[in-house]
Amino acid sequence: MDFQQLRSFQLVARTLSFTRAAEVLDYAQSSVTAQIQSLEKELDVRLFDRLGRRIVLTEAGRRLLEYAERILQMTDEALLAVTHPEKPTGHLHMSAPETLTAFRLPFLLRKFRSKFPGIQLLLQYVHRSEVFQRISEGKVDIAFNFDVPNFEPPTNICVRELARERLLVIAPPDHPLAGCAHVEAQDFRHELMLLTETFCTYRHMFEDAVAAQGVRLAETMEYHSVEAIKQCVMAGVGLGVLPEVAVARELREERLVALEWSEEPLILSTYVMWHRERALTPVMEELLRITDSYFLDPSPLSMDFINSFR
Repeated sequence: MDFQQLRSFQLVARTLSFTRAAEVLDYAQSSVTAQIQSLEKELDVRLFDRLGRRIVLTEAGRRLLEYAERILQMTDEALLAVTHPEKPTGHLHMSAPETLTAFRLPFLLRKFRSKFPGIQLLLQYVHRSEVFQRISEGKVDIAFNFDVPNFEPPTNICVRELARERLLVIAPPDHPLAGCAHVEAQDFRHELMLLTETFCTYRHMFEDAVAAQGVRLAETMEYHSVEAIKQCVMAGVGLGVLPEVAVARELREERLVALEWSEEPLILSTYVMWHRERALTPVMEELLRITDSYFLDPSPLSMDFINSFR
């Protein structure tokens, strides 16, 4: 097995086309086919199933692709580190939900970009239900996500808790519940609740807490945008459920109020995650160091600091 074979396999697996892979590599199609056949013979497995004129990865092919992606990425980074040590280049695949991207990560990303302008950051949001699989497959290098405090990840995933904050129920200042010293879950029974998407961690936390009090919400409205929830709450459409960091400015300016629960406060943790068995590249290690400097030092996390950049 050599790098040329792995590179050809990677491109065929990505495009599911020998013709397209050959065009990208500037090889004859017969050369790419021969390399894949040689790889299959050496490994004694079938990497692709041929379904008429289509090809699909086999289970063995999917497993090999996970490792091929890692090997080739580290090979590219090693060559760049040796030939251009002063100017690292390449890609870093990150995942983070909208709330963290908007209210926690801008300062971290600015610092990282100033130090590594040649690294292309590819930032996407992967559902919590899929993020561990994406990390395991090597499709996400570093992920930031919300979860409950002290949650247990899969054994192959490293996690580091970065911060904790309250999950708040928010209302416009003129809402009848805004003047109450305390509210209970039953007070939300007949309110229109403006919630994030069904796969959102903190939506589940809120719904579970309400259900634990024997309350079933009569009406909910689902949003794909944190900003849309805030604007609709301020307009009096309904009550919202968001992390404290997402509404800090509006609370300070008294455009929103946080309703005080009689129950235990809902606490939300922010985590950074990566593959336990993956050798961290220097770029990934530096991103984690920058992350620690922003999250673990309490001063940058003060609400005044966060909102001064908004």
